[in-house]
Amino acid sequence: MHSQIHNRPKEISLTNTSLLVYLAMESPNFTHGSVSINETLRSGVTMALPMFMFAGGAIGNLIAIIVLSVSRQERKSSAFYTLVCGLAVTDLLGTCLASPFTIANYLDQRVLEDRHFCEFHSFLLLFFGLTGLSIICAMAAERYLAICCPYTYQRWGVNRRFAQKFLFFIYISHIFFCCLPTMGMAGSELQPSKTWCFIDWRTHEPLAAAYSVLYGVVSLLLIMGTIVLNLAVCGALLLMRQRTVHRPVARASVRERWRALSSAAETQMIAVLVMTSVVVLACSAPLVVRVFANRFLLKNDKADLAAIRIASVNPILDPWIYILLRRSLFRRLLSLSRHGSSTCSSTPPSPQRNLCYPELMTDSHVFTQLMCNANVITQLPATVKFTPYDSEGFRQT
Repeated sequence: MHSQIHNRPKEISLTNTSLLVYLAMESPNFTHGSVSINETLRSGVTMALPMFMFAGGAIGNLIAIIVLSVSRQERKSSAFYTLVCGLAVTDLLGTCLASPFTIANYLDQRVLEDRHFCEFHSFLLLFFGLTGLSIICAMAAERYLAICCPYTYQRWGVNRRFAQKFLFFIYISHIFFCCLPTMGMAGSELQPSKTWCFIDWRTHEPLAAAYSVLYGVVSLLLIMGTIVLNLAVCGALLLMRQRTVHRPVARASVRERWRALSSAAETQMIAVLVMTSVVVLACSAPLVVRVFANRFLLKNDKADLAAIRIASVNPILDPWIYILLRRSLFRRLLSLSRHGSSTCSSTPPSPQRNLCYPELMTDSHVFTQLMCNANVITQLPATVKFTPYDSEGFRQT
């Protein structure tokens, strides 16, 4: 009797527990509850991606800025590497300002539903997308002037100070241009995926439609300008290489002499320029295409989301180009190129005097000359002037 009374509470407890489980399973909200748990897990996994991209972009660009800061003094004083550092800083700012909105929106989807937050997020995407294209186009223009138009390059005084002023001009002009939607020229809206805001590129209002087309045209012109300038620079380097092979550099004119010296010093910069251009253009082009596609009513929400995701990868990839193509690694590749050329060559190379690294330059290794990683023309003082009388000195060398 005592044992029955002692065991009765356990039976009651077990019966109550079974009843609660049964009622929960029969409840119509049971399936919904499990879906909510799955959705929570899925959102946590999904949120890990923007957090990883934020960490990768911030850390990578910080490392790139440090690498550029500790480089040689002549590299830090050149206009090209000032623009490269400006691009790294731009990518870092874009990552640190735009990514927190995306992460916060994954935590609470009402964040970007606020009109002010949505407009600011749209401004960030417009500004940093256009600024990156402008800086990479400026880098291509700087290399074109240094290699193809050295007199103009010198006359304009293109140096670190000039590049800093040009970066300031890019920032101020782009801030004004990308603030036009917040001033009433166009509207910003939350996109169908509810994870990002951009200009209303499907509106029928004439002023807003004109702004979206103008943004797309400016971006397209920057892309085309970068491609044309890069092709011109690469073509000029190949032409100089052919001229150097077919006739001695000492017989060339003063202009061709300095062109040859410049081409021998530019290849590391050209490698950085070409690689960065490929990454920036490949990441930015899809979004530019979608601007025009949405303007002409070719609606595709999945393509829009894919385009903005590809554009967000750009700040992550850019800094590793500067890190991997730093001087120490480039000199290793240069030594490997020299070793491969010496084993394939049947005649011993004749030495040629080099203003940058004498042990790295030979007449027969023209491509090796092009890989010399120092800048000759951009290292000259601004007071140096070239005259026809300088040609006698060059011919005697």
